[in-house]
Amino acid sequence: MSSRRPKLLDAFGIELEYIIVNSKTLDVMPIADEVLRLAIGRYAGDFYNGSMGWSNELVRHVMEIKNIEPAPSLTGLAEKFHKEVVSVNKILKSMGGRLMPSGMHPWMNPRKEAMLWKRRYHKVYETYDRIFNCKRHGLANVQSMHINISFRGDDEFGRLHAATRLLLPMIPALAASSPVVEGKITGLQDTRLLYYTRNQKKVPSVMGKIIPEPVFTKAEYKEKILAKMYSDIDKYDDENILNNEWLNSRGAIPRYERNAIEIRLTDMQECPVADIAIAEIVISVLKLLVSEKWSGYEEQKAWGVNALLPFFKRALRDSGNAVIDNARYLEMFGFMGKKATANELWKHLIMEARKRALISAESIEILNIITEEGTLSQRILRSLGINLSHKRLETVYEKLCECLEKNRPFV
Repeated sequence: MSSRRPKLLDAFGIELEYIIVNSKTLDVMPIADEVLRLAIGRYAGDFYNGSMGWSNELVRHVMEIKNIEPAPSLTGLAEKFHKEVVSVNKILKSMGGRLMPSGMHPWMNPRKEAMLWKRRYHKVYETYDRIFNCKRHGLANVQSMHINISFRGDDEFGRLHAATRLLLPMIPALAASSPVVEGKITGLQDTRLLYYTRNQKKVPSVMGKIIPEPVFTKAEYKEKILAKMYSDIDKYDDENILNNEWLNSRGAIPRYERNAIEIRLTDMQECPVADIAIAEIVISVLKLLVSEKWSGYEEQKAWGVNALLPFFKRALRDSGNAVIDNARYLEMFGFMGKKATANELWKHLIMEARKRALISAESIEILNIITEEGTLSQRILRSLGINLSHKRLETVYEKLCECLEKNRPFV
């Protein structure tokens, strides 16, 4: 490992996934390959635009935008992402399309509409499809933000993994944005993650229980998690096409190839400034946990998967209204009390980050909207009201598209 590699929480990579839709009907448009062709001048899977980049995903109606090089802070990233959104939309406009935010398309039928990427790396996607069936929600209709956080060496990995595992159950309580599927209200605030947990039932070791196991060294991780995953997938993949660390689908995974932990539990928000605000508070809380501000490393390591799962499941259903009735868990974050809602815990964490100047004023403004007005799921449902006609869905999601284009919150 190079001594120049960023140390713990010194560098960050953000990946944002957007839905390509018809600008008039908002139906999905499987044209990501054509967008990249027009940007580059030839068919390719990646377009580099200075420090930023665009790339394809599993299905052709999704476009990923990311910062290419790890950033030392998130300052200015919201504006950079928005600039790329504007550039993609400029190309899409000539094709009758636009980008849509949120964690799931609200009426897409993946069984009929999903089209896999057919160009470079297509064999990877075809193999994955053969094993797991990608033409369903959870694979063809899931848009998320991935937060990549640097570490160097076993001690830093262990500390970051312990802190991340502890915080993961609370992320949907802040970031839920997928309350509607195939034109119906699902009763969950974060439906994307419900489908996500079902993706790899055929090979359970690929995902585990979504909250990662309490493993804190590279050797132990390879032995207890990756080795079994590779062995299990090899039964269905004679050519070892999927035998790679990115196959791991837990809610947070180590990317040893770039010395980072990648957090995958964040639904896409309505605009980059909101996505970055959530990334910023997540990173701020992880900094405080790793510094042992509220709880020690050994205490954090002691939490098993089954102890954390109930908080995660409640957050999927109720987002900020999810009840945490475990005083020991609350104490891990310096919250004194026997019971709290997830929203109350997040308000406490935002205040703690603000006191220590770990978070920007712009992000605080966005986070205040989420904690006072509700998660994006809650605001979408409030806007839909009791009239869940297709026309009403179009109206609300049209407004979300406008929020993305203008980089402003949905209120």
